[in-house]
Amino acid sequence: MSYRHEQLSEEKVFKDPVHRYIHVRDQLIWDLIGTPEFQRLRRIKQLGTTYLTFHGAEHSRFSHSLGVYEIVRRIVENFRGQPNWNDDDRMLCLCAALLHDLGHGPFSHSFEKVFGLDHEDFTREIILGDTKVNEVLLKVDPQFPQDVADVINKTYRNKLVVSLISSQIDADRMDYLQRDAYFTGVSYGHFDMERILRVMRPMEDQAVVKESGMHAVEDYIMSRYQMYWQVYFHPVTRSAEVILTKILHRAKELYESNYAFKLEPMHFISFFDHDVSLKDYLKLDENVAFYYFHIWQEEDDAILADLCRRFVDRDLFKYIEFNPGNQYRELMDLKDYFTEAGIDPSYYLEVDSSSDLPYDFYRQGEDEERLPILLQMPNGELKELSRQSDIVEAISGKKRTDHKLYYAEDFINQLPEDSNIKRRIREILKG
Repeated sequence: MSYRHEQLSEEKVFKDPVHRYIHVRDQLIWDLIGTPEFQRLRRIKQLGTTYLTFHGAEHSRFSHSLGVYEIVRRIVENFRGQPNWNDDDRMLCLCAALLHDLGHGPFSHSFEKVFGLDHEDFTREIILGDTKVNEVLLKVDPQFPQDVADVINKTYRNKLVVSLISSQIDADRMDYLQRDAYFTGVSYGHFDMERILRVMRPMEDQAVVKESGMHAVEDYIMSRYQMYWQVYFHPVTRSAEVILTKILHRAKELYESNYAFKLEPMHFISFFDHDVSLKDYLKLDENVAFYYFHIWQEEDDAILADLCRRFVDRDLFKYIEFNPGNQYRELMDLKDYFTEAGIDPSYYLEVDSSSDLPYDFYRQGEDEERLPILLQMPNGELKELSRQSDIVEAISGKKRTDHKLYYAEDFINQLPEDSNIKRRIREILKG
């Protein structure tokens, strides 16, 4: 039997709070899970700084990746023997599902923003580079690592396979909505996934949903909408992200000015130099990053030490509603007043904006993630979801944006009570 089809002598199962059990029968999948690059995902939180808002949100990208694999495993089992489905694609789908988040770094989005990185590039590099993951995939055939990378990169020739991992109703979203809801303790992210899986059907370019399952899909769309605004864009989480971003900016600025760190930031140097090798990237996880944040609390640089103390002790910035488009003058004044008061606005004043498009009907030329969700009518005709669902139509194509101004309130409080600057800052912040 070829390695692609080799089975374990006994099925392995992972107990899982979301899917109850995650089943592994294939030797290839078991071998991939055991690679150092995949095990590293245990040390990367799925939700970054969200644990500072929802204390249960300590789950990892490892558990999410297993969850996405399990959903795809169930989908392809249901597809077996159906028109438009080639069972030879099964293992490709399972590997792409398992490895789709392999390149995420510590506190992923903040790191990417500061250092100009993209986790998708590193996912590709891990799959195609000199790694244990690549070693395992090559045992299938020489083209297989490239095929897996192409599915994750949304460039693979079979768009049905791509749609299972990346579309407006894919295994990735179906897992993270439920998993994030479970670990944050909120009720919004729950929907009837079993029903959706039962009514999914393979078509030439994407998976579609039978019209009888429309209400379950509506529930899924609304779950996503609620999770983004109640959890993912929570202002306290964003405050922690602002501070984390400022820590990285400050450490980078100090390094570039030849500041003498008490402990040389070995794991960050290639990031500061914009010369990150795959080896360096894989060495930096959240445990390592947090070690530096602890150490940097003792640094002589007052700003770096203070920001790290805030992050470690959860002494976060306060915030107000603030629209930089309409309040540009006030923002400029605040920066001037902060500077006059001896508070560096580069590190202690920040406008942060979040936006989301919960569902979008297809617009010509957009990527696969914006492909519409199609309903298969009883006569076999395909209709776009928002044309059939009043609920989805109400939010379809509507982008919602939220702006907040974050600031170090304790520094303002420390200014003398009779200070004219303090009074002016307070006037702007109170609107």
